Amino acid sequence: MGAYDETYHRSLEDVEGFWLDAAAAIDWTRPPTQALDDSRAPLLRWFPDGELNTSYNALDRHVENGHGDRTALIHDSPVTGAVRRFSYAELRDEVALFAGALRSLGVAKGDRVIVYMPMVPEAVIAMLACARIGAVHSVVFGGFAPKELAARIEDAEPAVIVAASCGIEPTRVVEYQPIVEAALGLTTHQPDKVVILQRDRARAELGGMYVDWADLVARAEPVGPVPVAATDPLYVLYTSGTTGRPKGVVRDNGGHAVALAWSMAAIYDIGPGDVWWTASDVGWVVGHSYIVYAPLLIGATTVLYEGKPVGTPDAGAFWRVISDHGVKALFTAPTALRAIKRLDSEAVEPKKYDLSSFRTLFMAGERLDPETYHWAHRHLGTPVIDHWWQTETGWPIAANLHGLEPMPVKPGSATVPVPGWDVRVLDQGGAELPAGQEGVIAIRLPLPPGALPTLWGDDQRFIEAYLSRYDGYYLTGDSGYRDADGYLFVMGRTDDVINVAGHRLSTGAMEAVLAAHPAVAECAVIGVHDELKGQLPRGFVVLKAGADIRDEDLREELVAAVRREIGPVAAFRAVSVVEALPKTRSGKILRKTMRGIADGRDEPVPSTIEDPSVLDALRPVLRPE
Repeated sequence: MGAYDETYHRSLEDVEGFWLDAAAAIDWTRPPTQALDDSRAPLLRWFPDGELNTSYNALDRHVENGHGDRTALIHDSPVTGAVRRFSYAELRDEVALFAGALRSLGVAKGDRVIVYMPMVPEAVIAMLACARIGAVHSVVFGGFAPKELAARIEDAEPAVIVAASCGIEPTRVVEYQPIVEAALGLTTHQPDKVVILQRDRARAELGGMYVDWADLVARAEPVGPVPVAATDPLYVLYTSGTTGRPKGVVRDNGGHAVALAWSMAAIYDIGPGDVWWTASDVGWVVGHSYIVYAPLLIGATTVLYEGKPVGTPDAGAFWRVISDHGVKALFTAPTALRAIKRLDSEAVEPKKYDLSSFRTLFMAGERLDPETYHWAHRHLGTPVIDHWWQTETGWPIAANLHGLEPMPVKPGSATVPVPGWDVRVLDQGGAELPAGQEGVIAIRLPLPPGALPTLWGDDQRFIEAYLSRYDGYYLTGDSGYRDADGYLFVMGRTDDVINVAGHRLSTGAMEAVLAAHPAVAECAVIGVHDELKGQLPRGFVVLKAGADIRDEDLREELVAAVRREIGPVAAFRAVSVVEALPKTRSGKILRKTMRGIADGRDEPVPSTIEDPSVLDALRPVLRPE
């Protein structure tokens, strides 16, 4: 048996021993004596008798162990032209002070705090400050529109919102205070205070519930870490639901810390003092796990990048950051590589920089297409490692474990299941499929530490959404297959949540916006393949009888509405006016069939279709010659 096989089998056969051993990498105020509590199955909890503080583990313990001078965080911001560095001691002190500031506003253990900020160090400080006092943070991506922010405020019911005055894009400045005000105008729940970090590019008008970050911190006293139960929530992160109502994924403190610390060495081959860069956003799960928590838990240096793969200033931006900071490994989405490749197809830019520190490129967030894999591998000369996971899982389900036992790469595959994840491919009836046959990817319970234990305030929705389809399994919502070597190939979503540049977005939410237009009788939104972003949404609308509007005017209004209600992140630009939508006899729109045709597949016509001529008429619109 190799290192991987031995570790993987032990993780499934000796669950208690495996994860209690892994828990030794974390400092506990009360060490756990039990790994898994399944007394309320299918609701499972990890390290039920353990007690710890995640902020202490990410910061204080490294300082106490003599590493206070080591660089913890590098903020590289080409949009402002500034680079800031924080040692572990400096970051601990900033976090302790802002934790005191939150406490001065009445924030206590268990209270929620929404963080609505761009990629600035204060976003990381706010997250860790919440963890320090046992508050529950919920980070909302700065590109979301008021309606999306409002939905999260309504569900999380935060005591305080922490925001910046603006976000800075390559071509524009986005003011945040008007978005927060508009969102609060849509909610019944109102926070006690909104803390605003003032940025020079656009300063907010304060007063009333709005307080200045700098003034608040100037009056605050630093506070120490508060021990919490391992099963207490660390954060809630909202992901798109197929109904349009966001799902609040809960992450606990204990299982999260243990799983992320284990993953850094085993999967990414990153240890204390290594420089690690995750080119994502703190608003997404990748940012939570691998910008903020995982690298700090193990004492590495993490890079926080406020810029784009291209345009800040050019297609060499990523290679400049790697060179400037001695980055050992980069984790980004295939979309970023495709954007770079489009402008620099011959890879001239990497040759301008010293990449001698660079060892590995990790890719996730969407499927890494073989063409992009080959381009990166050919021009960078480093291993290019695809891996697969979800907001719900919090860390990788399948990967090429570079720290444990590197394996040969198969383009298009995420390689093998990570220890702790009992991955199966099932048919529609729940029977396991043999190698080579595509089916539903499911994970046999228990899910390992770090995976969601439930949804915020809604155990039943968690069970219904993820655990009810197949008894004893978590439904990933993805389809795929295993090959004869056990490699996993993830082929795409089985539901109507699409993946736009690594951002999971609900087509149902977009359909709701289209359907609200007075000229629209019915509509459908599907995700179609896109070379750059992975998927893009395409809308199809049927007009109401007697509707008097030019197609072009309708398209402009619908695109503007989605931008307003969902946000620019949806990248919604394509709308077609059609005579009818293909449906089953029970009235279900055949979205899967439409997606297949749009992506160029020879999609069979379902036997349940009500009128095949409708689909025939739609084919040239879905797939123009």
